[in-house]
Amino acid sequence: MLWVKAIHIIAVICWFAGLFYLPRLFVYHAQCEDNAGKERFKIMERKLFHGIMTPSMVLTLIFGAWTLSYNPTYYLNVAWMHAKLLGVALLLVYHGLCWEHLKAFREDRNTKTHVYFRLFNEIPTVLLLLIVILVVVKPF
Repeated sequence: MLWVKAIHIIAVICWFAGLFYLPRLFVYHAQCEDNAGKERFKIMERKLFHGIMTPSMVLTLIFGAWTLSYNPTYYLNVAWMHAKLLGVALLLVYHGLCWEHLKAFREDRNTKTHVYFRLFNEIPTVLLLLIVILVVVKPF
C-alpha cells in the first residue's frame, strides 16, 4: 500500500508541475510576436502536455483509485474525501481547458491575452491548497 501511495504522490507532483508551467508558457506565447518563437512555444507546450502532464494525470487517477480501493467504505463516506474528489474533478476540467488553449495556439487562433493566462495560471495553486488541506487536516 505504501508503494501505491508513493507513486500516487509522485504522479500528483509531476502533474502539478505541468499544470503550473503550461499556463506560464501560454503567458509568454501570447506575448510572442515572432514566428520562430511561436513555433518554439508550440513544440514546448505539446511536449509538456503530452509527455508529462497527461501521463502524470493518468497515473494520478490510477494510483489514487487504487488507494481508495483499500478502504472504500471509509473514504466514500467522509465529507473531506467528497470535497477532495470535487477538487480533482475541477483539476480534470482545468486540464481539459489547457488542452483547448494548446489547440488554439497550435492552430494560431488564440484570442486570449497574457493577462488572462496570468490569472488562469493561479487556478491550480488554489486547488492544490484546498486538496492538500482536505487530505492532511480533514476539516470535516
